[in-house]
Amino acid sequence: MEKSVFFKVKTCEEVLKLLETFEPAAEERVPLAQAFDRVLSQDVVSPADLPGFARSSMDGYAIMAKDSFGATESLPALLEVVGEVKMGEIPKVKGGPSQAIRIATGGMLPDGADGVVMVEYCHPLDENTIEVSRAISPLENVIASDDDYRKGSVVLSKGIRLRAQDLGAMAGLGILEAPVYRKPRVAIISTGDEVVPAEQTPGPGQVRDINSYTLGAFCEDLGAHPVTLGLCGDNFDQLRSLVQKGLDTADTVWLSGGSSVGKRDLTIKVFESFEHMEVLVHGISISPGKPTIIARHKSCAVMGLPGHTASAMVVAEVFLKPFLLRISGQRTSEQKIEPELWAKLSRNIESASGRDDYVRVKLYEEGGDWVAEPIFGKSGLISTLVEANGLVRVDRNTEGLYAGDKVKVMLFRHS
Repeated sequence: MEKSVFFKVKTCEEVLKLLETFEPAAEERVPLAQAFDRVLSQDVVSPADLPGFARSSMDGYAIMAKDSFGATESLPALLEVVGEVKMGEIPKVKGGPSQAIRIATGGMLPDGADGVVMVEYCHPLDENTIEVSRAISPLENVIASDDDYRKGSVVLSKGIRLRAQDLGAMAGLGILEAPVYRKPRVAIISTGDEVVPAEQTPGPGQVRDINSYTLGAFCEDLGAHPVTLGLCGDNFDQLRSLVQKGLDTADTVWLSGGSSVGKRDLTIKVFESFEHMEVLVHGISISPGKPTIIARHKSCAVMGLPGHTASAMVVAEVFLKPFLLRISGQRTSEQKIEPELWAKLSRNIESASGRDDYVRVKLYEEGGDWVAEPIFGKSGLISTLVEANGLVRVDRNTEGLYAGDKVKVMLFRHS
């Protein structure tokens, strides 16, 4: 019976591969001040050399480096001070043999000088003469005109998520707009006759809506824009109408509930009622989260997630996180930078072969090492997620893990 219901069961690897076939959202340009944490849709190429002129990286004196060769504390070089470089101005004085020009950090290196000797190694004899007690090499303490970036070089690569320092580089080059991918819009529908709004007191057999909030926050945390379409009872026409609204307004549609085996399993029926809807996955060899449905409607991914909170969040962490990063435009190599750590397992974990188990764990330190303590509980319990710091995967080809094993923990963000 199960085989006929879950007719397109896939392994975790197969599902992740399928999700890679979805394309990023459209591109747009945004002001630099609004570009933080957005994903670049094009390479950023330097329009000029940066900083654009040779400048001092120290307070001191600009000199011809060869005039300092052999200088020591016992036998300093004597140089004539012929002027000073004003900050933010082109130097009005040029250097020459046995001459020195005062310069501050960031000042433009004057013509005739090829290095800067630090002020600590310069000792005034009078207003016009200094002793230099340390030799410098050419270009020492100097930032060349293209030390940061050379004109025409790639500053930032397509597919990276912009950080504070990336915005700084663009500002330094005068690039005031960023070409980025649009934030994916995620339509979220929570289904089930038993689900009521969180502000309502549940009656007998009813539960407050949790998944709209957990999935919405999950999307925001990954840079996507959640569009909550509300609650839907177990009604075919109502659910189909909301799915249609999601298809019309969002880049991906997520339904929680209605994907498990049962008389009121409407999700698959609703999906199949749409022209151009292709069911890619109906069941994943994973626990919790097996009754997950994934379909494609043209370029839009439509997800039928388990209604149980822990199941839905495990599916989100394992599959929807890389999927969201993918349609955000973030390149694959960047997606692999996941928060994780290695820890020692505190107790045995039993597992049924043939499926990947994702076990919630709590982390604590012991003797300078991290220890992962399994948290066991039914998939409808939110408390197991609140207590947990991450997930440990038990491979489907094993029968479990043993206490003391080193395991990789997929950390929840902000854990």
